[in-house]
Amino acid sequence: MRAAPLEVMTTFFPGKRGTAPRAAQRGVEESSLAKWTLIGIALVFCVGFLLLPLLNVFAQALAKGGAHYWRSLTEPDSRAAIRLTLMVAAICVPLNVLFGLAAAWAIAKFEFRGKPFLVTLIDLPFSVSPVVAGLMLVVLLGQQGFFGEWLAAHEIKIIFAVPGLVLATVFITFPFVARELIPVMQAAGTEQEEAALTLGASGWQTFWHVTLPSVKWGLIYGVIFCNARAMGEFGAVSVGSGHIAGLTETMPLRVQALYEGAATATTAAAFAVASVLALLALLTLGVKSALEWRQARAERIAASGAGQR
Repeated sequence: MRAAPLEVMTTFFPGKRGTAPRAAQRGVEESSLAKWTLIGIALVFCVGFLLLPLLNVFAQALAKGGAHYWRSLTEPDSRAAIRLTLMVAAICVPLNVLFGLAAAWAIAKFEFRGKPFLVTLIDLPFSVSPVVAGLMLVVLLGQQGFFGEWLAAHEIKIIFAVPGLVLATVFITFPFVARELIPVMQAAGTEQEEAALTLGASGWQTFWHVTLPSVKWGLIYGVIFCNARAMGEFGAVSVGSGHIAGLTETMPLRVQALYEGAATATTAAAFAVASVLALLALLTLGVKSALEWRQARAERIAASGAGQR
């Protein structure tokens, strides 16, 4: 019978039992210099490319005082942009959750013809420029587009209207939920669902009590990323919006319109609207961190209870 690695080491180095594990542990550990160098590089990058630009947004937004900041946000066109951005995100995220759950379940749980093609379609928005996606919608649904005459005959307006913004945003954001759920569902397997069905659970009960809890964190991360991209999307909605102030300007488009003004007050107003986007992003990260902390706390409590038993 072949000797174990530890026994081989003690054969050549008698009296040194335990040397191999310690040596292996030292082999995978980095030196203090390498560790702190990597930490320093990461901190410099985060401060220089993330924290300082974020602080600059708020500094520029408040440069003319809190009164001007509030007037910039309560100006009618800016209020309309904030309201439209939240509305588009509120429509797109639930649609992408439904699509993401359906697509991930089909890809992870079943084998069928065209499965690689479906995966490729899900990844399509990652490879297509958002501007091209917006232009594609204009070519299809615009007044001079492929379906333009039919839409005009039925008095349906999509491009340069809110439906066009929703379609463009849905196209850009629909991979996020599915791509977070697919690996989680594949790792979970089908054994739990099969056991639940064998015990008499219905399809809905199996989904609600077995499948959904097992992919909860993937779904939460997908929703967070989808919502953040929906609120910050610029390229696709810019092409199909028409930049109509108060009607089809989302917050990113409003920031561009204000920033292109020559007056300093207009620049401060642009940063004021941009600060709302930054605050929404920070709020999203705060919700994500709170959920992670709550989950970690629940796991620690469960582990301590199991240890006491």
